[in-house]
Amino acid sequence: MPMRIVAALTVAMAMQAIVAAQEPPMAPLRPDQTAFRELYKELVETNTTLSAGSCTLAAEHIAAHLKAAGFEEKDITLFSDPEHPKEGGVVAVLAGKSKSAKPMLLLGHLDVVEAKREDWVRDPFTLIEENGYFYGRGTADMKAMDATWVDAMMRFKQSGYHPRRTIKMALTCGEETTYAFNGARWLAKNRPELISAAFALNEGGGGRTDGHGKLLVQSMQVGEKAAQNYRLETTNPGGHSSIPIRDNAIYELADALAKVRDYEFPVKLTDTTRAFFAKAGAARGDDLGRGMVALAQNPNDAAAEASVSKDRSYHSMLRTTCVATLLDAGHANNALPQRATANVNCRIFPGETVEGTQAALVAAIGDPGVKVTPVPPVRPVAVPPPLDPKILGPAEKLVAKYYPGVPLVPSMSTGATDGIFLEAIGIPVYGAPGGWGDPDGNGVHGLNERRSVRSVFVGRDFLTDLIKVYADAN
Repeated sequence: MPMRIVAALTVAMAMQAIVAAQEPPMAPLRPDQTAFRELYKELVETNTTLSAGSCTLAAEHIAAHLKAAGFEEKDITLFSDPEHPKEGGVVAVLAGKSKSAKPMLLLGHLDVVEAKREDWVRDPFTLIEENGYFYGRGTADMKAMDATWVDAMMRFKQSGYHPRRTIKMALTCGEETTYAFNGARWLAKNRPELISAAFALNEGGGGRTDGHGKLLVQSMQVGEKAAQNYRLETTNPGGHSSIPIRDNAIYELADALAKVRDYEFPVKLTDTTRAFFAKAGAARGDDLGRGMVALAQNPNDAAAEASVSKDRSYHSMLRTTCVATLLDAGHANNALPQRATANVNCRIFPGETVEGTQAALVAAIGDPGVKVTPVPPVRPVAVPPPLDPKILGPAEKLVAKYYPGVPLVPSMSTGATDGIFLEAIGIPVYGAPGGWGDPDGNGVHGLNERRSVRSVFVGRDFLTDLIKVYADAN
């Protein structure tokens, strides 16, 4: 393991000890919490990576739990594509009393990012509780929420709860791997009636601490970017490396990538990001906060934009971003390259198109010898849901109850979720608040992923209450 990683892990462990020391200890678990912990453990310990795991197995386990809780066969749909037998999912329906109220949908993905045991301090597919955290791949992204959705559906059924509106749950596979079979996309295309809803709750929201155990803010995701890859390619007749020439496919590609690096897409705001910068900026009270407020008032304020963009997260919230992620070039170490390619990963601002982003890259590169093509699959245009007071209002009240003094702010994800496929068929998707994470990202998509124990259990109670508020609303 490289020394820089060892050093980073040492610092991370020290920080975790500080956080654990400052968070109040958990009370002994109630029986319902113990049952939930076992469900969470089962999900984390079911490997659902693309390479070696099975979402289908996880979905089958979930279906068995739902049946044991009283759901009938007709209320549970297991699905998979014959060409992708391990990438299945499950949809469950709890019928509501009202025939006029449209259903709500609980959305989640079962798959997780790859995790190599030799790279991790702990076994990534064993749920380990240590220093106030649960460790394991998927503990944060997003099996705590998956377990919460399943647990809520089970307890609703067991208790005889009859919501006003129907509650649906769809747990799918393929969110973490762009080129994999995607269950949410499959449902939207092939079984839209199964998931039709007035709105959906999904990942993407949640709170953030100061890194020392203090919760600073809760957010509700209202909109996201669209992820799209582009292939940059240069070609050349090549030749013997003993007689080099300037006309070199690698050099041409390198020049193009330098221009991609230096290109800044224009600043844009949605209703969500405007509200975010205004509210979050006002709460800060420092120079950065004042810049955020100024930018919310005038997106053409260059000084404010320069100040806000010093923060990497805020910089990405303000525009489309594109970055080189993969390279492949040449065919022999003693030959001039005949071909060089690079993958450029773009996160496209809501409302912007794949074609428009491609044209911007072509213009920024300014070299007809560089071919720029979208890499399948091509995702839909990101459609931000409205800042609906019927969605944000109840969440804000519940945040005030659970976390007094902590503001709820709307946010736009600079990443991408499966919500984009539902929004393409007219279902607004909101990333629910409730749990929380630390500013270092908690190892999501990286090493030693973790989630605060208190965040898991308090977040579970919060989300259960939030579901009921929405399900019983007029």
